[in-house]
Amino acid sequence: MVLKRLFYLLAVVFVLTGATNFAFAQHEGNEHHEAAEHGHSETKEEKGFNASKVIFSHIADSHYWHLFDWNGHPVSLSLPVIIYHPENGLEMFSASEFHHGEHPYKGKNGNEYRLESGMKEKIVSADGAAIKDFSLTKNVVSMLISVILLLVIMTNVAKKYKKNGVMSAPTGFQNALEPVITFIRDEVAKPNLGNKYMRFMPLLLTIFFFIWINNLLGLLPGGANFTGNIAVTACLALVTFVVMMAVSNKHYWGHLLNPPGVPMGIKFLLVPIEIMSMFIKPIALCIRLFANMMAGHIVILSVISMIFIFGAISSVAGWGFAPVSLAFSMFMFLLELLVAAIQAFIFANLAAVFIGQAIEEPHGDHAH
Repeated sequence: MVLKRLFYLLAVVFVLTGATNFAFAQHEGNEHHEAAEHGHSETKEEKGFNASKVIFSHIADSHYWHLFDWNGHPVSLSLPVIIYHPENGLEMFSASEFHHGEHPYKGKNGNEYRLESGMKEKIVSADGAAIKDFSLTKNVVSMLISVILLLVIMTNVAKKYKKNGVMSAPTGFQNALEPVITFIRDEVAKPNLGNKYMRFMPLLLTIFFFIWINNLLGLLPGGANFTGNIAVTACLALVTFVVMMAVSNKHYWGHLLNPPGVPMGIKFLLVPIEIMSMFIKPIALCIRLFANMMAGHIVILSVISMIFIFGAISSVAGWGFAPVSLAFSMFMFLLELLVAAIQAFIFANLAAVFIGQAIEEPHGDHAH
């Protein structure tokens, strides 16, 4: 039932956004690089396997969702493009109009838009106007899928609790999630938040499961590197920082701005450091998750790319290295499955630690 509902929800999302248009992009012709030296230029044809291009195109965001190659042609989902032009207003069309950046798209009033590829895809206007891009890119669609998964799974588990009660034996996803929820409560919330832990359990569970689901989706073939995007981890860290500031008490600010038991001369040095640490905490949250998830994708793709790099040198070397590369890739994939859960736990645990520091009461307060 859960999978059936999820299928219908995803179908509605893709139909409404027009993302179901398949784009069969022709391979680009042989690229030529012009070099001008001593008054003359030479054109060189790029040959061989470009590992960096393949790796960074996989982990970067895109207006296409690449699925696989068929007879030398990439098969991908063309995602909806939504841009705002300061003079022409809102423009909505499918990314298939760009033909993977080979052709411009003519919009309102004959103005053209181009898709520039590179380390980061960017849509530019021919008239040089500063346009705003609100497109449903690969990362955005991946986020929508993870949110739908999270809502469907959690609401169905909640219905089972409501129907059968908390004293009955759990079944299905309920049986799988209950130990995880109990673990977050007993090992993350209670030790760091004390008797106020129930107030923050929804936040901690949402952070943990949102990050965990997106980490796992990123490991699927053709998956999006959502949590390996620093803008995503920065938003999650910002949410934690806002909550930390919103619930902070006088005791927290008193220790931050006027540390007790510290000589006045030391306070002039210690207080700026404490204020800096307040902002360093969310930055550390952001960079830790981003770096770990992106590094895992790069390592796996780099090891797989070694097959094609050796194959470009010699077919014998390529086939000979293939078993080693595949074995190590499988090992790294299994390791990343563990890292996906660990990083979600670390983020939720540190969020609880930082919030707990902000709501900590004076040591003489033994309120129940």
